[in-house]
Amino acid sequence: MTIDNKVALVTGAGQGIGRGIALRLAKEGASLMLVDMNAANLEAVAKEVQALGRKVATFVADISQRDQVYAAVDHAEEALGGFDIIVNNAGIAQVQPLADVTPEEVDRIMRINVQGTLWGIQAAAKKFIDRQQKGKIINACSIAGHDGFALLGIYSATKFAVRALTQTAAKEYASRGITVNAYCPGIVGTGMWEEIDRRFSDITGAPLGETYKKYVEGIALGRAETPDDVAGLVAYLAGPDSDYVTGQAILIDGGLVYR
Repeated sequence: MTIDNKVALVTGAGQGIGRGIALRLAKEGASLMLVDMNAANLEAVAKEVQALGRKVATFVADISQRDQVYAAVDHAEEALGGFDIIVNNAGIAQVQPLADVTPEEVDRIMRINVQGTLWGIQAAAKKFIDRQQKGKIINACSIAGHDGFALLGIYSATKFAVRALTQTAAKEYASRGITVNAYCPGIVGTGMWEEIDRRFSDITGAPLGETYKKYVEGIALGRAETPDDVAGLVAYLAGPDSDYVTGQAILIDGGLVYR
């Protein structure tokens, strides 16, 4: 167990990749603070964590609201007796031609994907510094944070921004013993990709499932990604083997985007 007795907070933990990350970190020995907007989903995942024999607490929060993110971090420390790792996983996608994007759509995705990540970085770093300890900050980026994708332009912009925040925070907090990295998934079979596929179908007229199939066919390893694939990388970034890694946005996509 690589992170035994550590306390990890995961946002967007109620489903998909976030759920997979939470369960993997629990298997690695961590106590979990699960954060999401959906209380029912949180409770379901909390029961799975408890079944693994780990301490768990939940906190309903909107990560676009700075005060709520800070409160979640404080609650993790109070409920679980420490704070060592944050996984800023929560985010949304948007499929829209650039010509049709509205100010309201830009504001919404920026608040969640960019500001939500920034608030998590700030809150975690402050807590680590106040506790006079080292810590791990792990952010959700994407292959779209390395390449811009047609119809995913604003989503790509938010993930490029997450990569920039990751690099900058790594430089600013290195002297405090805080590492900051990001994971960059590809085509993961979750509800988010179902929504992306549906929107592509609405815009382009492609049959449902066609866009997802097309992208999966381009993966060198020949299959779609799973939340467990992503969780394995996050477990590495959360553990001691990554102590000399910082400022990186690591692609985990089965061979789709190459850097």
